[in-house]
Amino acid sequence: MSDAMIRVPAEVRDRLAVLAESRGTSIRSLVQEFAETTLTEEERRERAERTRAYLAEHFGVEVTDGESAEMGRRLREAFARQTGAAA
Repeated sequence: MSDAMIRVPAEVRDRLAVLAESRGTSIRSLVQEFAETTLTEEERRERAERTRAYLAEHFGVEVTDGESAEMGRRLREAFARQTGAAA
């Protein structure tokens, strides 16, 4: 595996260093984890479709686009409350 250099502003580098240190890891590992675990928009759509198909096949539940959007909104709100409470 060859390395590549990524240029970011100093404040971004410093933020990455703080995040990495708080997790007991390196900036390199932090960036690698991000790249390996963050889904693209297409990957998110595919996962959502697989989930909908699974729910329909195994539980007889048909999730509409509206229901999916509402659940996403509620999850984002809950996450925002949780992260706000932790701050």
